[in-house]
Amino acid sequence: MTDASSNAPSTTKWEYATVPLLIHATKQILDQWGADGWELVQVVPGPSGSDNLVAYLKRPLG
Repeated sequence: MTDASSNAPSTTKWEYATVPLLIHATKQILDQWGADGWELVQVVPGPSGSDNLVAYLKRPLG
């Protein structure tokens, strides 16, 4: 008989951040956040009328 808890999926807790991306510095911004342990989840257009993009990032808590 196996222990049911050993088959349970891990429940990683995440923290999230939204970051405005400047067109001329996108790589530098994402590289810096990545170096701090953040993972890019999605990039979406900024608020209406804005040419900027917004990055959504996550990293495990702890």
